[in-house]
Amino acid sequence: MTNLEGAVVLVLGASGGLGSRIATRLADAGATVIRAARNPQTLSGPDAYLADLRAPESADALLLAAAAAHPDRLDGIVVAAGAVAFGPLGEVADSTLDELFAINTLTPIRVIRGALPRLAESAAAGRKPFIVTLSGIVAESPTAGMAAYSASKAGLAAFVQAASRELRRSGIRVLDARPGHTETALSQHPLAGVAPNFPAGLDPDHVADRIVAAIAADEKDLPSTAFVTPA
Repeated sequence: MTNLEGAVVLVLGASGGLGSRIATRLADAGATVIRAARNPQTLSGPDAYLADLRAPESADALLLAAAAAHPDRLDGIVVAAGAVAFGPLGEVADSTLDELFAINTLTPIRVIRGALPRLAESAAAGRKPFIVTLSGIVAESPTAGMAAYSASKAGLAAFVQAASRELRRSGIRVLDARPGHTETALSQHPLAGVAPNFPAGLDPDHVADRIVAAIAADEKDLPSTAFVTPA
C-alpha cells in the first residue's frame, strides 16, 4: 500500500472535472497537493500554479515552481490535463493538431521526464513514488471522428507503458487510467468541432474514487473495464 499521508503530489489539470476531484481526494488522504491548471478563474489554493501546457517551456517552469515550494520531496505526478477535438480527419487544422499533442502528449512527457530525479529521491528515501496518467478509452479503441484526439492519447499511453518498464528498477510506479466517456465538461469545450451525442457517461466521482484507490493500492494499470460498475 502507498501511504498518501504527507506525500507531495503534483496534479496537472487540477481545475478540471476529474483533476479537481482527484486533487481533493488526495488532499483528503493527507497529501500536499500542488495544483496546476490553465484557467485562473477555477484554480485556487496556496499551492496553485498557472500552467499553459501548449507552451514547451511550461513543463520546466512548473517543475521549478514545485521544487521551490517543496524542495524536500516530490512523491507523485498526476496528469489529469487534457484537450479534445471532434470532426473528420480531413478537417483537422494544423493548429488543432499542435494543441492536441502539446497538451495531451508532449508536455505530460516533458513533466514526467523532468520529475524523474526527484521521484527517484523519493524512492531512495523509502517512499513509493508514482506517476498517474489518464489516457482514456480512446487509447484502447481509437474512435472515428476523434482520430487526432485518439492518436494524442494513444501516444501518451504507449509512452507510459514503455516508461513503466524502464522505471521499475528505480522504484517509481506508473499507472495509466483509461476510463470511458465521463460526465465532465471536457467535451463541451473542444478545440474544434462539435461533440457527438454520447450515451450517458461515467460518474466523475466514481472515476476519481477508483483512480485514487488504485494509487493507494499500488495498482499499475486501470483499463476501461476497471471503471465499469457491476450490475
